[in-house]
Amino acid sequence: MKYPLAFRTHVLSVRKKEGLTYEETAKRFAIGRATLARWIKCVEGKPYYRHPSKISNEALRADVEHYPDAYQAERAQRFGVTVEAICYALKRIGVTYSQLR
Repeated sequence: MKYPLAFRTHVLSVRKKEGLTYEETAKRFAIGRATLARWIKCVEGKPYYRHPSKISNEALRADVEHYPDAYQAERAQRFGVTVEAICYALKRIGVTYSQLR
C-alpha cells in the first residue's frame, strides 16, 4: 500500500519533533518499522515505471482474429517477444483462453 506523501511527511515530522524511536512511531501510526526506515531514507519513494509494450493492441487483436487457434508461443514468435509478454498483452486487451477456443 502506498501512503500519501502528506501522511509520510507528517509521520516523519512528528517523529522528529517528539523524539520518538522507530518502534514508538511505528506503533503510533500503525505502520511497519521497515516502512518508516524507508521513508527516512527517501520520503518521496521510488517512482513507478513500467516498460512500454512492444505489442500494439490493434496488431494483437488482428492476430487473434486471423489465428484464433494459435498457441501463445506462436504469437510470441510472430511478434518477436516472450510468451509472458503475449500472456500479459492478451490480458490487457481482455482476451481469455476460453474466448479463443
